[in-house]
Amino acid sequence: MNKQLVLILGGVRSGKSRYAQQLASEVGNRVLFLATAEAGDAEMKLRIARHKSSRPESWRTIEEQLDIAGVLRKNAARADAVIIDCITIWLSNMLLHNEKLSEKEIIAEIDRLIDAYEQGDATYVIVSGEVGMGIVPEHPLGRIFRDYLGLANQRLAARADRVVLMVAGISVDVKK
Repeated sequence: MNKQLVLILGGVRSGKSRYAQQLASEVGNRVLFLATAEAGDAEMKLRIARHKSSRPESWRTIEEQLDIAGVLRKNAARADAVIIDCITIWLSNMLLHNEKLSEKEIIAEIDRLIDAYEQGDATYVIVSGEVGMGIVPEHPLGRIFRDYLGLANQRLAARADRVVLMVAGISVDVKK
């Protein structure tokens, strides 16, 4: 099977991560799971533990909150498939780290991620939230986050070989 870039979009608890794991396991045994979440409180620690327990122990997990492209360049060479879970949390981390982050900088980071994929041999399965169908956030940073995530998703979808929208645990192919 030739490598592919697959983008999986959906709302909260729509089955994105489960579907990403299913796709990656079909690609090969050597899976690198890049987790972007940070356990800032007890509830998040529990969520992360549940996510970890759902993955095969043979999969390699790397936790990185900011420089995902840099980590992938160094670590994806030995993988058949790479799961990035998720762009939503990663973008949130970047904005919390630098509230003055610009659209240009977001595009540059997404392009670095795409370039890491292009330079390697692994299939990438990228998970991201679809937040554009909800209410307009009350606070400026929330609106910036929503806009930047929409921009990131568009950029990834334009390059992706396949885009899947998860709705209530059901995969809907948007681009195949």
